[in-house]
Amino acid sequence: MSSLLYNIAIVLIIMWLIGYFGFHFGGLIHILLVIALVSVILRLIQGRKL
Repeated sequence: MSSLLYNIAIVLIIMWLIGYFGFHFGGLIHILLVIALVSVILRLIQGRKL
């Protein structure tokens, strides 16, 4: 399950970068970024390997 969260976080970060530099989705893309960062931070805190 944590691998799935990590993959989702990567996808969300990529979507945020595309949205930030290419389009302006407003607040939605920043919410996606926060979700992605929380997922990555939780993974780092748990200390599990990729």
